[in-house]
Amino acid sequence: MINLHQRDLKKEIAPYEKTNIKTSVQQILNTFVPFFLLWYLAYQSLAISYGLSLAFAVVASGFLIRIFIIFHDCCHHSFFKSRKANEILGTITGILTCHPYHQWKHDHSIHHATSGNLNKRGTGDIWIMTVEEYEASSFWKRTAYRLYRNPFVMFVLGPFWIMLILNRFNRKNARRKERLNTYITNVAIVSLSGLLCYAIGWQSFLMVQLPIFYISGAAGIWLFYVQHQFEDSYFEKEEEWDYVKAAVDGSSFYKLPMVLQWLTGNIGFHHVHHLSPRVPNYYLEKAHDNTPDLQKVTTITIASSLQAIRFRLWDEQNKRFVGFQDIKGSGKSEGKH
Repeated sequence: MINLHQRDLKKEIAPYEKTNIKTSVQQILNTFVPFFLLWYLAYQSLAISYGLSLAFAVVASGFLIRIFIIFHDCCHHSFFKSRKANEILGTITGILTCHPYHQWKHDHSIHHATSGNLNKRGTGDIWIMTVEEYEASSFWKRTAYRLYRNPFVMFVLGPFWIMLILNRFNRKNARRKERLNTYITNVAIVSLSGLLCYAIGWQSFLMVQLPIFYISGAAGIWLFYVQHQFEDSYFEKEEEWDYVKAAVDGSSFYKLPMVLQWLTGNIGFHHVHHLSPRVPNYYLEKAHDNTPDLQKVTTITIASSLQAIRFRLWDEQNKRFVGFQDIKGSGKSEGKH
């Protein structure tokens, strides 16, 4: 936890809350062109070796993550100055990543506004129960929670459930514009997939697209999961909750190798992003490097982030994440039906 001069900290990164049209266009070119080229090479390589095709697909999945980061910035209106330009590019990138622009924008905005707030969980975030809630729950609710938090369910089945099923339906009470955008996204996904199946055959399409889809989806869930699920993260009840503390204490700095940092669009600087979602991805590192207080946040590496797998419950009393094994034998979590 860092000692914050909260309003001063927000002011310090305000200069980075600006878009640069030249950089944005360059990012579109150095992301979309390699992705489509790698997709084509993965298809062409099927005639030589599926191993070679998979190698191209793995790299292509990294560029699809980068496309999602552009989508993500469009949802925050930080990629272009024009709201309309963000909406158009956001819808296009949403089609490629199987995420309806307006729906995801709505849920993700709520995530930012409520991250770390124990009284406002449930929209745009990962299901988190406190130790007390878990111990007070019925057998079936605890079972459902254990299944949800199981790594196989979250990272193997998760991408298919979220992108192929959950994202295809509108939320309750969605406005007309949001519903229409979801329909357009769904039709475009089906049309594009159908066109490719017709052009190259459904077997070839699946052999190329499936690994790209799955690897990028699983990596995306992992990035979202690990940057808020570290041992001494930040969660407070409504009356104690603070936006700035939630941003810098409840979001980690995921220090990745340079290639992975580039492919993930600097999203590892998650504390900067949560402090100000209007900072475009290409300025996140600069904001971090030029703001000394932001360099004091929790830093995780690929090796240390693997510990997040065992974090299942938030311990309100000790202000840390714990695993299911840490509450066994307490006598409270047994015998509930």
